[in-house]
Amino acid sequence: MLMLIGILIFLVTFYFIITEKYPKSLVSIIGGGLMVVIRILNEEQALEVVGYNLEILVLLIGMMIIVEIMSETGIFQWIAIKLAQVVKGDPIKILVLLSIVTATCSAFLDNVTTILLIVPVTIFLANRLKLDPKPFVLMQIFMSNIGGTATMIGDPPNLIIGSLGGITFNEFLFNLGPIIVINVIVLLITVKLFLGKKFHVSRELRATIMELDLSRTIKNKKLLIQSEIVFALVILGFLTNTFTEIGLAVIAILGASVLVVLSKKKPEEVLGKLEWDTLFFFAGLFVVIQGIEELGIVKIIGEKVVSLTAGNLKLTSALMLIVSALLSPIIGSIPHTLSFGKIVLEILPNYSGNVNSLWWALSLGACLGGNMTIVGAAANMVGTSVAKKVGIEITFKEFFKWGTIVVIQSIILSLIYIYLRY
Repeated sequence: MLMLIGILIFLVTFYFIITEKYPKSLVSIIGGGLMVVIRILNEEQALEVVGYNLEILVLLIGMMIIVEIMSETGIFQWIAIKLAQVVKGDPIKILVLLSIVTATCSAFLDNVTTILLIVPVTIFLANRLKLDPKPFVLMQIFMSNIGGTATMIGDPPNLIIGSLGGITFNEFLFNLGPIIVINVIVLLITVKLFLGKKFHVSRELRATIMELDLSRTIKNKKLLIQSEIVFALVILGFLTNTFTEIGLAVIAILGASVLVVLSKKKPEEVLGKLEWDTLFFFAGLFVVIQGIEELGIVKIIGEKVVSLTAGNLKLTSALMLIVSALLSPIIGSIPHTLSFGKIVLEILPNYSGNVNSLWWALSLGACLGGNMTIVGAAANMVGTSVAKKVGIEITFKEFFKWGTIVVIQSIILSLIYIYLRY
């Protein structure tokens, strides 16, 4: 009976997360609270699981603060307009360069913030050239999810995987970086083939891009220099943490604190702009998934996976990738990763060889699969929401149509990569 009630809480929690009828943070906290109330977990266990994953939450807070302060300088708008002027207003080249910038920024910043900063500028440039902004917006969303997959801090699912698997920042970059570069290149070629002939802009419209005043985009030059130095030092800290043994969370929150001091901002002013909804969503979800693990459900599923694949590591990795790519667009990449991350931990002892391929398969499936639907990743919902506010409505059907093409392409490339490399 307790197991049935636990499964019901899990399913109802996920239903409300998917449908977004109520705030996700509220839903996950209530779900986690119910796990404690019905005694699947006690209070100490619930607090312990949040404490165990505190590094993820602190790392997120640190990077949120750094990006929030950097965004106020206008640097992202400057980069977008500068790129458009470098290619002299050529629309397909603008799309390609903006996509590369989005993918790169998403690898080292969180992809939601990248989308918030890039999409408005993207829409502005498309409107200036009198082109349909939808392909531009969709490409930035797709690229943010693809680029974010390359590093541990780029996409929330990777933070979860890094914490569960004890995987370092450099390991993510070394193992996932190459396939993400391949995915970016192939998607750009695909877009060129699909849209290359459709983007025709007159010389007069291109000239309007060249007339934009870049100097007006930088709002605080001193803060820009300070934030660039701090950000560079934080990334350097991430890259060298294997040798320094300083945790990523410590590096991020220390960098954020230094930047708050340099910017002369009041802490409450900065903290008030954090995505607290996301942080509480994580905390509640940790407790819900821990409850399911306590019931032994994760172990049962793990045994079924091992039995189904007959202990073949390559087959299990392929299955993990495909299933993740299909489920993450439905239930969301974060809940899926947290659930399946526990399954990976359960089945790892049954395999020999490079067992980390299971973590890479989970990451690629969850992050890249999120491109299929609007609810598949936070960046998708944020990007389409920003577009809707200025009268550009991307329907679920439109997103699904293009997202499916992108995901199929990404998953085929990823399956080949994992098979050949591991």
